[in-house]
Amino acid sequence: MSLSLVETVSRRIIGLARTSRRLPTERDMSAKFGVSRSVVREAAKRLELQGLLEIRQGSGMTVVDKLHKPLNGALNLLVPNEAQRLKQLIEVRLALEPENARLAAERATAADLKALTACHARFEAADTFDEQVEADMAFHCLLAEASGNKIAALLIQSLSELLQASLKHGYSRVTKDLAVADHAKILRSIVDRRPATAAKAMRTHLEHARTDLGL
Repeated sequence: MSLSLVETVSRRIIGLARTSRRLPTERDMSAKFGVSRSVVREAAKRLELQGLLEIRQGSGMTVVDKLHKPLNGALNLLVPNEAQRLKQLIEVRLALEPENARLAAERATAADLKALTACHARFEAADTFDEQVEADMAFHCLLAEASGNKIAALLIQSLSELLQASLKHGYSRVTKDLAVADHAKILRSIVDRRPATAAKAMRTHLEHARTDLGL
């Protein structure tokens, strides 16, 4: 089987995925692309491993946004010790998220600010463990999107499972009060368009998170 042919079909499937979340059947794509069903199957399998497709027996192929799946699986193998994973996550976040906050203060749209504000309100009102974790994680993902840097947003999304584990560990040790106050400072700096202040507030927040984790 030609590798270049599989690659070509993979790209054509991605092209279809841009216009519809429900893709044609394997048979239909085989006829459409003029290739064998085995080529379509191999291309789809590759895209599934990359987190772009979900293939279910009887229901066909569905476009999904799970680009984080391959990375999260690899992290558990590469860094099997959970404490080390959390420690290394904080190091990565310290390198990435202050810059996200700085860029968000420069580039956030009105829609971004509205989403961040609503998310922060959910975080303040959260009164269950799961609600706290979800709202906290969502804030950081939304902030990365507000940076206007698609790669930065994807990196944060790629770390979502590890970030969730980190937040759960932290909230098993401390209350959300300090995190809520930190988020408020970050948000205010972004709304006020103060990039340096936003970056500093995010760095302080992540240093607090490292302390909360006992690291």
